[in-house]
Amino acid sequence: MLKSKKGFTLIEILVSVAIFAMIMAGVYAVIMYVFKLTYISRVRVLETQIANEYIEIIRNLPYENVGTVGGVPNGSWPAVTSTLRNGVNFSVNTTIRNVDDPADGVIGGTPNDTSPADYKLMEVNVTCISCTGGQVKPEFLTARVSPKSLESASKNGSLFIKVFDASGVVVPGATVHIVNNQVSPAINITDVTNATGDLQIVDTATSTEGYSITVTKSGYTSDSTIASSVDNPNPVKPPATVISQTVTNISFSIDKVSTVALSTINTLCNPIASIVFNVAGSKIIGTNPSIFKYNHNITTSGSGTYTLNNLEWDTYAFNMSNGSYDVAGTIPTLPLFLFPDTTQNLSIILKSHTTNSLLVTVKDNGTKLPLTSATITLSKAGVGETLVTGRGYLRQTDWSGGSGQESYIDETKYLEQSGAVETSSPAGDLYLKRIAGKYQWSGDLISSTIDFGAASNFTNIVWEPLSQPPQTGTDSLKFQIATASSTSASWQFLGPDGTASTYYTISDTNISSVHNGDRYLRYKVFLSTTSQNSTPQLSEVAFSYTSGCTPPGQAFFSGLDVGTYDMTIELAGYQTVVTTVDVSGRTQAEVLMNP
Repeated sequence: MLKSKKGFTLIEILVSVAIFAMIMAGVYAVIMYVFKLTYISRVRVLETQIANEYIEIIRNLPYENVGTVGGVPNGSWPAVTSTLRNGVNFSVNTTIRNVDDPADGVIGGTPNDTSPADYKLMEVNVTCISCTGGQVKPEFLTARVSPKSLESASKNGSLFIKVFDASGVVVPGATVHIVNNQVSPAINITDVTNATGDLQIVDTATSTEGYSITVTKSGYTSDSTIASSVDNPNPVKPPATVISQTVTNISFSIDKVSTVALSTINTLCNPIASIVFNVAGSKIIGTNPSIFKYNHNITTSGSGTYTLNNLEWDTYAFNMSNGSYDVAGTIPTLPLFLFPDTTQNLSIILKSHTTNSLLVTVKDNGTKLPLTSATITLSKAGVGETLVTGRGYLRQTDWSGGSGQESYIDETKYLEQSGAVETSSPAGDLYLKRIAGKYQWSGDLISSTIDFGAASNFTNIVWEPLSQPPQTGTDSLKFQIATASSTSASWQFLGPDGTASTYYTISDTNISSVHNGDRYLRYKVFLSTTSQNSTPQLSEVAFSYTSGCTPPGQAFFSGLDVGTYDMTIELAGYQTVVTTVDVSGRTQAEVLMNP
C-alpha cells in the first residue's frame, strides 16, 4: 500500500524565504546601528582625550608663550594642527584670547584698567577628519591660564569689533579675519562674534591704520576695511588704528544676500534680448571721487533675462547703454530698494529709441508709492500732450466702517473678522481687542472684494508700520492674498510661495505670480501676540499692480524736441503740481504729490 507524503509548495517556500530575509535584514540593521554608536562613542572619547592633552600642554608653557602664532596674544602654539590617534585623523583648532576681567575695572571704564590683559582664555576644538557625513560632532574644551605674578601696566590697546544686520540687530557667529603685517610679530587671526555680536581683542599691539578686518558669514554679505589705493585713494573705512591704553571700536554691517530677477520686455510683454545695463548701488566705499561698493555692467540673455545673485541690501540704479531703445517704464519703479533675504522681480519696459524722450514717475509724497490715473500734461510753445499714468496701487487705511461689505466701495469697511480685532478704537488702525485689560491672543480680518478693473499682474504688498513691538513676538502681523477672475469664484488665501501654508511677513514683498491674470482680490490680515500686554498694529495696507505691461505710476513721452516744457500733474484727492522739465536725450523726472 502506497502512502502519500505532503511537502511544501514553491509559494510557501518563497514566502518563508522572504520572511526570513526581512528578519535578518532587521537584525543586520540593529547590529550596524550598535556598531555605529560604539564607533561614535570611541571617537568622542578620543576627541576629549586630545583636547585635554592639548590644554595641559599649553598650561605648562611659560605664560608669555601662551598664545597662537600670529595671534593676539602672540605665542608659540600653532592655531591649527592635526594628529593621528588609533588610526583616526583629527584636526585641532586652538584659540587663545586675553580677557579683561571686570573685577579690577575694564579698559576705558571707571575705574580704567590700564593693564586689561588679566588672564588668558583658551578654547581647543577637536574635529574628526576621517569621519564622513558629519556623524561625529566636534569636541570643545575651554580653560583659563592666569599669570603667577601681578599684572603690569600695558602699553598696548584694545580692538572691539561689533557686527550687526540691516535692522541694527547683532549678528552672532560672524567670522572675523584680522591681519596686521605692520607689527612684529605679524598678526593673522580668525575668530567669531559672540552672542551679542562682539569680538573683543584685548592687549593689542598699537598700529596706525594697520588692522585689516574682513567680516563674513555663510549666506550673508560681507563687510571689510579697505586700504588706500590708486583706485580708491580715500576709503570710507580704512584699516583700524589701535592706540596705547585706548579702546578702538569699529562696527560692520552684514545681512542675508538677495536676488534680483531682471527681465527686459516691450509693451506687449515680449522679451527683448541683449540689453546692456550698468547696475550701481548707493553705498559708498570711497570718496573724492565716489567709489560705489557695487558697480557692474550686465547684459540680458537671449530671452531678455538676467539674474543678479548675492546682492547686498541697497538702493540700485539701472542705467541702459543700448542706443536702440528707451526705458518706457519699470515694474516696480526705480531706483530699486532691495531688502535683505528677498528675491525681487524687476521688469524694464522698452520702446524704440527717439532722439528726445521723457519718462515721468508720479508718487505719493508720504508713502513713495506710485500713483495711478494721474493726468500729466506736457506743453511747449502752445503745443501739448496728455498721458495718464498706469494704475499703480490701491490701499486701505481705515476699517472703522464695520463688516459686511462684499465689494470694496466704502473704503472704511471690510467683509468679516474673527471678533478679536479692534477696528474703531482708535479709528483708522487695526489692533487686537482688549478685554479686562488684556489683549486677545490672536485675530484675523478679511477685506471686501477689490476690483482692479481688468486682469492684472500683482507686484508688491506694502503695509505700515514696518515693525511691531518686540513683545508681540515674531511675525505678529502677517497677510495672505486670494484672487479670482470673477466674483463668483471660490477664494483661497495663499502666501508668497503660492500655497496656503505661508504668509507675507515682510512689507514690500513680491506677491506670488500665481495671482497674475486675475481681476479681483481679497486680503486676510492676521494679528497675534505672545504677551497680552502688547498688540500689533496695522495703519495701512497697499497693493502695487499693473494691467498688462503698463508700469505703475509712470507715463512715457517720446519724439520730443529739445527744450524746457511746462508740466502739470493732476489727480483727484491730491494737490495739483505745476512745474517745468528740461528735455534733452533720455530724460527722467519724478514728481511727488501731496494729498
